[in-house]
Order: sequence, then C-alpha cells, then structure tokens
Amino acid sequence: MKNATDAKNKKLHVEIARQMLTLATSGFGLVAALAWNSLIQDFVNNYIKKWLPQGSSLLSLFIYAVIITILAVFVTLQLSKLIQKLELRE
Repeated sequence: MKNATDAKNKKLHVEIARQMLTLATSGFGLVAALAWNSLIQDFVNNYIKKWLPQGSSLLSLFIYAVIITILAVFVTLQLSKLIQKLELRE
C-alpha cells in the first residue's frame, strides 16, 4: 500500500510542477507580449504617424494591428515548425 501512496504523491507533485510551469510560462508570455505591444506602439507613433496626415489615428491603429497580426502569425508558424521537428526526433 505504501508504494501505491508514494506513486500517487509523486504523480501529484509532478502534476503540480507542470501546472506551475504552465502558469509561469503564460505569465512571462503575457509580459513579453505587453513589451512587444509597447515597442510596436512607440514605433508606429514615432516613425509611421509623422508620415500620415493629421487626424489619421484610425489609419495608424490599422497599421499597428497589421504589424501585430504579422508578428503573431510569424511566431506561431515558427513555433509550429519547432514542435514538428521535436516530434520527429521522438
């Protein structure tokens, strides 16, 4: 019985560690996303907006959204390729 209890406790500890890793990764991912958000907003405001006509905030928001979308698609594709490579190694 003791071995079964030890195995359950070990499985519980492993599951808790996995959940903590998932939460930590998600938290750092959010912080990184916010940092990229600030960088891209500043880039659009400082370098793109000055070339646009006065009062074109909608256009600058559109450019910002396009940049974010391109970045999100690029990162997603690269991570998907990495996962495929890692799965092929198994």
